[in-house]
Amino acid sequence: MSRKKLQLALDLLEIDRAIRIAEEAAEYIDLIEAGTPLVKSEGMAAVRALRKAFPDHGIVADMKTMDTGAIEVEMAAKSGADIVAILGGADDSTIEDAVRSARKYGVALMADLLSVDDPINRAKKLEELGIECICVHVGIDQQMKGMDALAILKDVVDAVGAEVEIAVAGGLDSEDAAKAASLGADTIIIGGAITRSGNVASSAEEIRRAIDHGSAQAGSAEPARKQPSDGAVIELLRVVSTPNISDAMHHKGAMKGILPICTGHKIVGRAITVRTLPGDWAKPVEAIDRAGAGNVIVIDNGRADVAPWGGLATLSCMNRKIAGVVIDGAVRDVDEIRKFDYPLFACAIVPNAGEPKGYGEIGVEIVCGGQVVRDGDYIVGDDSGVVVIPKERAYEIARRAKEVYKTELRIRSEIERGKSLSEVLDLAKWEKIL
Repeated sequence: MSRKKLQLALDLLEIDRAIRIAEEAAEYIDLIEAGTPLVKSEGMAAVRALRKAFPDHGIVADMKTMDTGAIEVEMAAKSGADIVAILGGADDSTIEDAVRSARKYGVALMADLLSVDDPINRAKKLEELGIECICVHVGIDQQMKGMDALAILKDVVDAVGAEVEIAVAGGLDSEDAAKAASLGADTIIIGGAITRSGNVASSAEEIRRAIDHGSAQAGSAEPARKQPSDGAVIELLRVVSTPNISDAMHHKGAMKGILPICTGHKIVGRAITVRTLPGDWAKPVEAIDRAGAGNVIVIDNGRADVAPWGGLATLSCMNRKIAGVVIDGAVRDVDEIRKFDYPLFACAIVPNAGEPKGYGEIGVEIVCGGQVVRDGDYIVGDDSGVVVIPKERAYEIARRAKEVYKTELRIRSEIERGKSLSEVLDLAKWEKIL
């Protein structure tokens, strides 16, 4: 059995960073890919630089060509690429022209099944058109919604002949890499699991080992089908910070003016919403009985000079294992609450409470800290503040926040080695041209 190939996808913007990362992983990888973001940022200079820096590795140019197949294959080949990746969903005429160009210039052609509606039949047609490698690929945005390349990998492997190589890509980690090898992939493409690692060499070695082990156990694995369950969302959100989530939401979702009363806590849970008149603490207290373990009570009080919440309500929450409380309004009995060390977030501290008149509603749409919150939305709070995540986008946002987190890990690693943040991100290059 031939060795499975590990391809490193350099989906970065700066060629210098890309080369540094590839150098750390070079011992464990077979193919080095100039990812589409890098190609768009640096042009064919990226392919030339990788060819020069890694003469003993195969170089892949991920062109994602949709039109003008011949000319794009030609310029990648002349720049030093050994493999040129085009989109499998391109018109047949584009594929045919790209195949002719690839044969003329002596490079292999990879067709990417990204966003192809019928990947099995399209793979068969691509084989007929002369494609040498077919890539089963779930894109980053699709991954954020729970789509999984491994779910169809075996079907594509079985659909084409043995002479066609099969690659697989799409948010894979070491466990996924082992499964991909077992399911018949010839090339496993890894990006963020290596490039965003604080220790690139260690991560690449782990994945190389997993691929070799998975290849040895061929046929023993089943396709992984990631289900975006509530538990999966909660698990992801526990890893990331509210700043990570805000970045993933394009700087939205953060509640204004609401800060922790007790620091050092992280809350993650689904909202039980309460709207009440200023100081009317009946509905907030009644919500405790409705909430279950892990819920977060979110209260719109309307004013910050009278408290709908205090120490006794907090103790009741603790007894019911409610994850935390967020109040667009004031809280009192703070000395007692801080002794409890309970995760409570509010925008003011006052000594006076209102009366339990019973006005208001539970489980309705409210506005808290300037953000719309609905019953069942996800709430995350930490020392930086509180963010709300719409329930229908929770898995996607959690995945995107995890990617932000991993990117920051890598940047932190480069800063710790002596670079400044501006140098790492090459900020001067990317300043907006006015």
